[in-house]
Amino acid sequence: MKLATYKDGSRDGQLVVVSRDLSTAHYATGVAGTLQQALDDWNFVAPQLHDLSVTLNQGRARHAFAFDPRQCAAPLPRAYQWADGSAYINHVELVRRSRDSAVPKSFYHDPLMYQGGSDDFLGPCDPIVCRSEDHGIDFEAEVAVITGDVPMASTPEQALEGVRLIMLANDVSLRRLIPDELAKGFGFFQGKPATAFSPVAVTPDEIGEAWHDGRVHLVMQSTWNGRKVGMCEAGPEMTFHFGQLIAHICKTRNVRAGSVVGSGTVSNKDWANGYSCIAERRAIETIESGKASTEFMKFGDTIRIEMKGLDGQSVFGAIDQKVAPLQA
Repeated sequence: MKLATYKDGSRDGQLVVVSRDLSTAHYATGVAGTLQQALDDWNFVAPQLHDLSVTLNQGRARHAFAFDPRQCAAPLPRAYQWADGSAYINHVELVRRSRDSAVPKSFYHDPLMYQGGSDDFLGPCDPIVCRSEDHGIDFEAEVAVITGDVPMASTPEQALEGVRLIMLANDVSLRRLIPDELAKGFGFFQGKPATAFSPVAVTPDEIGEAWHDGRVHLVMQSTWNGRKVGMCEAGPEMTFHFGQLIAHICKTRNVRAGSVVGSGTVSNKDWANGYSCIAERRAIETIESGKASTEFMKFGDTIRIEMKGLDGQSVFGAIDQKVAPLQA
């Protein structure tokens, strides 16, 4: 099934069930008011949401309405946790190579992760509001999952069972703020503003055969200012699958229902597939010619992030945003 959250003026919005073709939706009010409520009692609520999904897809839902992604908040407008990995080691290798820096051996068996802000997620069509173009505005096309409860010390196999929903993310980065922050030895903060998510989050069965080994084996499409810049395979080169990422988080703590875990920038060794963030394109330029030439995003720029299923139809809907200045 496919789930979304419609904006209603409250912080958490209203949960809706969305049809497989993303054409219609139905409020889930009679089952659960919000997605977090559904996640907190998933074993009881999910079958009821599934029944509503079946009815909707069969065209028998009495109060269905046309689905509009512009009315969507993030599937979880705010979450108990947002932990983002860097599961595509090729991305790390490229960035490090452009700086003549070796990748530590530990990076190949111990995932990189940071904990971002989860109190202010963006909807799929909300603007990327920034204070200054000088901050180095960049998009990052990622896959993300929403978990149920996962106990501390779970194995990757056990942790993978905790995946409830899958969605896309635009993990916006302010590249020129990040180096000074990392130099302090204490991680990202100001360099990571609000993250945006796809209109819908889907249960793994919706992806069918493309979901296996804890990875989404589909192509991540990134379109910047109307030009397609990335057609990156999300599955084969994901070094750490989602079970491993979740297990990494719960090594010393429990992971609770409503936690969001990101894959990091989708990246391929074949440069012909393009890129899922500008920083990677700049790294390639530096490797090839000694200097980066692609500029970061400017006010008025647009970014569209989408993934098509094996049937050619959009799975999650599209993240479709414009960069805008902060208004005084």
